Amino acid sequence: MTLSPSEHDHLTQQRQHFPALQTKTYFNYGGQGPLPQGAIAAINAAHYQLQEVGPFSFGAYVLVGQETDLTRNAIAQNLQVPAQTITLTDNVLTGCNIVLWGVPWQSGDHILLSDCEYPAVVATVQELQRRFGIEYSFCPLMDTLNQGDPVAVMQEHLQPKTRLVILSHVLWNTGKVLPMKAMVQVCHEANAQVLVDAAQSVGVLPLNLTDLNADFYAFTGHKWWCGPAGLGALYVNPVAYDSLRPTFIGWRGVLKDDQGHPIGFLDDGQRFEVSTYDFTSLIALREAIALHNSWGTAEERFQRILSLSEYLWQQLVTMPHLHCFRTTPPECGLVFFQVKSANPKIHSAVVQALEKQGFLLRTILEPDCIRACVNYLTLESEIDALVTTLKTVLAELVGAG
Repeated sequence: MTLSPSEHDHLTQQRQHFPALQTKTYFNYGGQGPLPQGAIAAINAAHYQLQEVGPFSFGAYVLVGQETDLTRNAIAQNLQVPAQTITLTDNVLTGCNIVLWGVPWQSGDHILLSDCEYPAVVATVQELQRRFGIEYSFCPLMDTLNQGDPVAVMQEHLQPKTRLVILSHVLWNTGKVLPMKAMVQVCHEANAQVLVDAAQSVGVLPLNLTDLNADFYAFTGHKWWCGPAGLGALYVNPVAYDSLRPTFIGWRGVLKDDQGHPIGFLDDGQRFEVSTYDFTSLIALREAIALHNSWGTAEERFQRILSLSEYLWQQLVTMPHLHCFRTTPPECGLVFFQVKSANPKIHSAVVQALEKQGFLLRTILEPDCIRACVNYLTLESEIDALVTTLKTVLAELVGAG
């Protein structure tokens, strides 16, 4: 993606907001995004403001409530859903757990997962099986990376007792972007709900969750949105509220009478929230989201991500000691490759060698590979530098010339 001089200046100015980008060449947005300076300043300012108002004072209660509403609204607006459908959480897995433990399971109920789901999600489903006698199985979506129809594959594995289907919008270990709207429709036609792990989609894909129509969409703010760690959210489709019960219960979600006695739960996303949290992270995430939006629309950022990912992929596929998973350009900002070597620890060695040179990537265990994350903030020159350094590292570690 060739930028005009003014666009290049705009991007350079945008990058100045991120301290980590001044000292590192960053390719790990899918693990954790760098925090912008404005978000850091907002956290510090909010802590001082809270102390000035007085912790646990009525003024603090009003302040936290206002900031909570503002951030909930900002998240909802960016995902094109009503604010009352958003539950504030710690991270993706908290959102997934709210759903998985909130369904009133019966023995024999079936959960269908893709074979690319995050291990902690799989572990939760396994514990549900032990406690409630449910059944679960996997549909092989990893094999659809370059060919095949994931909708058809999933449909073939749905069972009469399938109650919930768990899918990642962007597969974290291959970069495949699933045709989620079509998959949700097929699941609903089979009377199954859909829980979406959105760890790698929010902040990357232009999203309209109302149109997507998934029942549950769990995501975080600390990856591609570059917000603070410890703040995520869960979207619950209004039609799915009655199918989900709170598991962890606190004052934030409890409906009370005039004497403060609990009489039920709130009828919006707040019903799944528990108690006190660090409200300063709400302001920081809002600052980060606003900063991204100031550079361009979600679609504009996504198109730059696609262009840059293809630029990196085109160079990697020419390197004889590498194998790229995709046979066509990436569908998002995740680029995966393997090093052809008999050394079982080669990928860790390569990533560690790159980090010593200031390039931050990560390894994936299954499939065994290296993942580079390309954001709209990435420069073409950074990709060129990564490729050059990678060639040097490979020459040292595997004798690539």
